[in-house]
This record gives sequence, C-alpha cells and structure tokens, in this order.
Amino acid sequence: MSLGMGLGGCAGLPEGVLAPVAQTEPNATETSILVATTRAPSDDPGLLYSGERGPQIDFNEIVVSIPPDSERKIGEVQWPKRLPADPSTDFATISTRQFGSVQEVQAWYDQQRSPSGRVLLFVHGFNTRYESAVYRFAQIAHDSKTDATPVMFTWPSRGSVFDYGYDKESTNYSRSALETLLTSAVAVPEIKEITILAHSMGTWLTVESLRQMAIRNGEIAPKITDVILASPDLDVDVFRQQIADMGPNRPKFTIFVSKDDRALTLSRRISGNVDRLGQIDISNPVYREGLENAGITVLDLSALQVGDRLNHSKFAESPEVVRLLGQRLIAGQTVTDQDIGLGTELGASALTLTDTVGSAAGMAITAPIAILDPNSRDAFTAQSRRFGRGLGATGLAPNLSGDVPGATKCTAQVSSC
Repeated sequence: MSLGMGLGGCAGLPEGVLAPVAQTEPNATETSILVATTRAPSDDPGLLYSGERGPQIDFNEIVVSIPPDSERKIGEVQWPKRLPADPSTDFATISTRQFGSVQEVQAWYDQQRSPSGRVLLFVHGFNTRYESAVYRFAQIAHDSKTDATPVMFTWPSRGSVFDYGYDKESTNYSRSALETLLTSAVAVPEIKEITILAHSMGTWLTVESLRQMAIRNGEIAPKITDVILASPDLDVDVFRQQIADMGPNRPKFTIFVSKDDRALTLSRRISGNVDRLGQIDISNPVYREGLENAGITVLDLSALQVGDRLNHSKFAESPEVVRLLGQRLIAGQTVTDQDIGLGTELGASALTLTDTVGSAAGMAITAPIAILDPNSRDAFTAQSRRFGRGLGATGLAPNLSGDVPGATKCTAQVSSC
C-alpha cells in the first residue's frame, strides 16, 4: 500500500497546463514536438486528451516554452504552481495545433527536420497523463541537447496508480498504432535513422510493436537503429522471448536498470514475482551472460541519487545521464567504459580516483554508473592495465587486471586496500 501511494507521482500537479499562455519569455527555449496518440480527445482545451482509448491515431503539434537554464535545474520539469504559467520560471504551453492530414504532418517535419535526418521517438510509461508526458519529453529533448527531431507516442494511461491493469491493456491496444507510426516514419525518404526512447510500461509497448513488425515483415526496418529502454517494466523471461522473435537483424538495444527502483518492486509483486528487466543485478551471471550473448548494453544506475523518491526516472532527472543520452545514445553511438568511466563492476567507487588520476582524468567516471557492454570487454581489460601501470609508480593503484609491476596488489590480507 505504501508503495502504491508513493507511485501517485502526478498528485498535486496543476491540471490544464496545455492551454496556451499569452506571454512569452525572450530568454526561454521553445521546443516543438509532434505528438501521436491513441487517447480519446478531452473537451477541456487545457487537457486536450484524456486517459481513455480513442478510435484512431491523432496528431498534434505542441510548442513548449522551457525557462532559461539560470532559472532551473537540468533534469527537472518546472511545473507551474498556478495557472497561467509564467514562462520565465515555468514550463508553459505556447501553442497547440491538431493535424488533419498526412500532408500537414509532413509539412511539420520539413520545418523541424534535423540536419542528421535522425528522429527521436519517445514512449512514456505507466501512470502518466497526456500533459505530463508532453512536458517530460520536452525536458528530455531540451536537456539532452539532441539534434534529433522530437516525436512522441502517447498511449491511453489514466494517470492513476490504481489503474495498472487498464494501463497495461492500453499498451496492448496501441501496439498496431505504434507499428503503423514507425512504418510511416521509415517510409519518409528524409528520415535516415530512428532512435526509440521508451520508459517503464512504455517499454512493453515498444518491444511488442517491434516484435510485431519483425513477424509481419520478416525483419525490423533497418532505419530503426537504436532502442533505449529506461527502467523497463518487462518480465525478464518474456523479454528474452521477444528478442528471439525479432531475429538477428534487430536494432541496437541499450537498457537503463536500477536495483533500487521502487516502482518496479511493486510491479514485480503484482506480476507473479518474476524479476523485472529494469531491476536486474548485472553481476548475476545468468542475466549477464544472456545480455552479453544478445549484444545488449546495460547501464546500471543503482548508485545514482536523484530527486525521484521512487528511483524510477533516473534516466531523465540526472543531468549526467541526460547528457549521455544526447551526446552518445540518441545519436546512435556505442557507449563504452571510456565514455562513463572504468566500466564494468567499478561503478561509483571509481569516483574516488578522480582527484588522484590527474592526467588520466579522461578515464575517470563522471557519474556513478556501471556498464555492461559486451562489445568493450577487451578494451576494458587493456585500458585498466594501462591505467594500473600509470598509477603503479605512485603505489596507489590496486591490481585491476593481472599483475602490474609497482602496483599494490589487493588481497584479503592487505588492510591498506
């Protein structure tokens, strides 16, 4: 019950924030988002869409104003305390527009098209109102500084912790719609690559839609190059089968996990007590071997502390992780131990080496993240060996890999370690 009450994250937020404000702030950033939804429309212009299921896919443009960086903390959505919102300090809606034809959607894309031809498609998670999804994605697109064109798919979530079953069935209801959206995007010649970023229960919808595409067409469209699953609310056994069903020519998968994710603890309890993918321990050899064999990269955020009391939105609320998203993952680049530190197994403990390393600061961890990257194990061994030699002369280096001359070899009997 306490976990359930804690999941009510939307409680207390003002409703009706999508009603456009009249004033603007010259130093604010305006972000235009294309929103595709299977939700039913709302009669309230400040909500636009409800949590009920609609009969079709609707398309809208929403322009969100984000206050100057001097007035906000990276990783946070500055919800207005009262309406109308103040763009100098709050997230605010500047305009909304519903598209009635494919030509209007194409015209929006032509205007917002990234020079790279990359599209970032965001799929939100459980217990998320329409406006909450819009503002969260605007924050991610802005804070990550990605150049990808921002597109969001929002499915019918009632935004209530007590509607877990309804929300789960709504993801199933929306599978074909998301597949259709992806197929349509792939058919646009100007779109070169698509990265999907999915959170929580939205990962189930995403993986199911990709699996459905693979079964229908014999493959997943090659333009869909990268899939990022943040705190995935997925049964690990089911995910293993879904990956197998996709076949070998699937996108590159990256997963954010955290062992202290309290939202997934609840999901696990009500889902047959089977481990959730977003809460696995990457040191478990069973999971580790399976993920490595599948070529899946896992970033463990367990040691990372953010303002989210449920530890379920670390990927969006941590400035370091948001920057990693924009600089590497959304752009389709491989993340290795060189990007976030010494890599496998070291995690937050490597932070203590930062001041000591000096000239080797490029290898120092910038965020308490541990990485399981099946493509960088050889590189990790070589780098840690070189790193050990560099510190060996000072007598400060533990034996990271093999016997390094001059280094302190840490054993159970060496108390100085």
